Amino acid sequence: MPTLDLDWRLRLAAFAVLDQLRKAGGGVVTGGRLADGFEFEGQRIRFFDVRRGIWRPRQLGKNGAALTIVTTPPKPGKKPPYDDQIASHAEWFLYRYEGRHPDHWTNVAVRRAMLEHRPLIYLYGIAPNLYDPIFPCYVVEDDPEELGFRIVADVPNARVGPDVSSEYLNISARREYTTAAVKVRLHQRRFRELVLSAYRVRCAVCRLRHHELLDAAHILPDRDERGRPEVPNGLSLCKIHHAAYDANILGVAPDYLVHVRRDVLEEHDGPMLRWGLQEMEGERIILPRAASSRPHPGYLEERYARFRAA
Repeated sequence: MPTLDLDWRLRLAAFAVLDQLRKAGGGVVTGGRLADGFEFEGQRIRFFDVRRGIWRPRQLGKNGAALTIVTTPPKPGKKPPYDDQIASHAEWFLYRYEGRHPDHWTNVAVRRAMLEHRPLIYLYGIAPNLYDPIFPCYVVEDDPEELGFRIVADVPNARVGPDVSSEYLNISARREYTTAAVKVRLHQRRFRELVLSAYRVRCAVCRLRHHELLDAAHILPDRDERGRPEVPNGLSLCKIHHAAYDANILGVAPDYLVHVRRDVLEEHDGPMLRWGLQEMEGERIILPRAASSRPHPGYLEERYARFRAA
């Protein structure tokens, strides 16, 4: 096994710490925890610089390759834009240059990672102060016409380092598949966090506040061309009410009142049926404070018609 240089040692140390943080956070890491950085050979290394989208620790030198690229999460109080990046079927992420000059030092650092085949950390902001860390990532193309780089993801726990050999021969196909899977994950996580935040981390039906027991339910399904992963097409629901909503056991009318399917109202079962579903009949859901985040009236009406027909 070849001796690892400083660059490889630092990257592998960063990946190991970030893997622990990601597991502890259920797949996501807060900006505050990332800002704490990690210990490496007696020094404190930052994962990223909050002032920049591209980060190269000074320990790697002025000619070193970038360690981290960042996509900023939506700002608090701002209506989050539709994320065309993760909705795209392209088998890569397009990461824009920092500024418009290809030879800005940060862009040169990303280009260096491409030329030296060094894996990156991609911190993808899915909600204010919350990131989904994607690593290892690789820069596979510099696209001056688009003023950006094409980035692909690799499989979780992929072997990285100068000794990687024949175990991963079909690199291109593997990374295309992995990148597509990562986009699906980002799509789902970003939608969930934005919807839960809009509803102040509560089930719209029963007011349950446990983050880990809440989902973002689509009003119109994502297979519908209008069913974008945007807050007005979502409801924050606990797992019981999400399942009941998807099964048309529970519906939400355009006037925001909850209704339970007639046959279920007439059943006799245990306390969960009574208090978890039947007692919700006629209750009004809670709503986001911002009018722009409230359920789309037309979507509610269409979905409620499906519930009535069930």
